[in-house]
Order: sequence, then C-alpha cells, then structure tokens
Amino acid sequence: MDLRPLWLVGPSMALLAIVIGYPVIRAIYLSFQSDRHLDPDTGMFVDGGFAGFQHYLYWITQRCMSPSGEVITCAPGQLSTDFWPAVKITLFFVVVTVALETVLGLWMALVMNRSFIGRGLLRAAVLVPWAIPTAVTAKLWQFIFANDGIVNAVLGTQIHWTTDPWAARSAVIIADVWKTAPFMALLILAGLQMVPQGVYEAARVDGASKWQQFTQITLPLIRPALMVAVLFRTLDALRMYDLPVIMISSSSNSPTAVISQLVITDVKQGNYNSASAMSTLIFLLIFAVAFVMVKFLGADISGAGDTPKKKKRTKVEA
Repeated sequence: MDLRPLWLVGPSMALLAIVIGYPVIRAIYLSFQSDRHLDPDTGMFVDGGFAGFQHYLYWITQRCMSPSGEVITCAPGQLSTDFWPAVKITLFFVVVTVALETVLGLWMALVMNRSFIGRGLLRAAVLVPWAIPTAVTAKLWQFIFANDGIVNAVLGTQIHWTTDPWAARSAVIIADVWKTAPFMALLILAGLQMVPQGVYEAARVDGASKWQQFTQITLPLIRPALMVAVLFRTLDALRMYDLPVIMISSSSNSPTAVISQLVITDVKQGNYNSASAMSTLIFLLIFAVAFVMVKFLGADISGAGDTPKKKKRTKVEA
C-alpha cells in the first residue's frame, strides 16, 4: 500500500480539521451550555451547566427565562424577537441580489467573451468593484444615498434611503449588486471560455438564430459553471453582515438587519452561549441550502458531473 498520498495530504487535512473543525465543534458545545443565571433555590448566580435546547428555543420560539426560573414569552425588545424578521430580510436579500447578480453577471460575461479591441482593459475594469473592500463600498454608497447625496440630487427627490425601510433595503441591494456582479461575471466567463467555437459554427450553418444559439447551446453548456457561481454567491449572501451594518445601521431591529447582526449583537452583550446557538442555526441553514443546490439543482462543485461515463464494451466491440 502506497502511503505517499496520505503523507502529502495528511498534514493539510489535519490543519484544516483543527482550523475549521474545532470552532464548529466548540460552537455546538457552547450552544448547549447555560449562561450565567440566578439559581432560584439558592438565590445565587451560577455559571454554566447543561441547558439542552434552551438557547435554540430562545431564538426559534422566543422562549425566555424569568428571574424566578419560569419559562415565559420574550418581551418586546428582547434580541430573540428580532430573529424571524432578520431571517425574512436575509432570505429576501439572498433571492433578490443573487437573481440580479446572475442576470447581470451573465450579460457582462457574454460581452467580455467577445473579441474586440480593449477587451483586456474592460475585463480588468469590471473587476474593480469586486476588488474594493466591502467596508469602503458601504461608506461609498452611504454617501451616495445620503439625504443630500448624489441619488437624491440627480432624481430631484428627498427619499430617506437610510431610514425608510424599503428604500434602505433597495439601497443595500443596489450596493451589493454593484460590488458582487463582477464576481459572478468572472465565474460565468470561465464557463464560456470552455464552450467550443465549432459548435456555434455548426449551428450557424444549420440556420440557428442568435437566440437559439444562446438558449440551445450557451446556457446548457455553461450550466455547471453557472450553478457553481449561484451556489457560491448564495452561501456568501447568507453570511452578509458588514454592508448593511456600515451602510444603514448596526441595530438588530433596523429594516436591513440580517441574522449575522444578531450573532454579533449577542456576543457584544456577553451572551456567548446563545450566540453560539444562533451561529449553529446559521451553519445548518447554509448547509441545507448548499445540500439542496448540489443535490437537486446540479451545482456540481467537484466537476464529476462533467466526466463522461465509461462506455461498457459489448461482445461485438470485443
């Protein structure tokens, strides 16, 4: 048995297990530990102890513990009451931004895939928004959408982009699409580069129109790359944090508050165990979305789906 592959890959896999695996396991462990609380029997504050699913119920069902130890519904203003609104806002951002970025990224990739003078310069220029740090992008668009900013000046309106709920969400979507559409275009362009040009020449000989070539040749052949781009972008959008926080507000009940904001807010309040439960819920959500997209939507990140199956030899061929 040749152990050389194990010696070559083993150290890297062990390092990844420590760097990635330990934080995940530690977060799951902390999510089942109780926070510092008042023991109703002794009247003293106690640390730790097994809490079961108490923190998960705190987020999902808004189940709180009173000072006397009774289970009650969380009062308005508790961080857990912002959980489901944050989930809805996060999913709304994911659906809208990924859809817009996919369409815009596909169009940009089709343009950059053509042969024309200055194509290299255009490809470099398109990647500039994606290369800018998210914090810088957020401050830039915050100035643009200010009450006396460029958008209101050009449109001649007085829209409160940072306080009105739907205006604020629209501003975050615009900023996110501007920044991340080039990333989608880059991944889709890689798929377009793999399409043989001879296929288009044969289609033109057969009299296929541009639209028929796009729907019958381009889309089916770039589907693996397109689905991988959608998968990566969806997982990234589910973890969105810095753009709405810097651009709009860091408050957990803001109109653009996402689930990652609740984790950070809970950590700042010193509730590390309940924050670990929320992090675990986010991890499960991301895992479920990734599983569905890989299993049922054809986002084959391994490339195994593109490998042609070996044809069985028949007796005649033998």
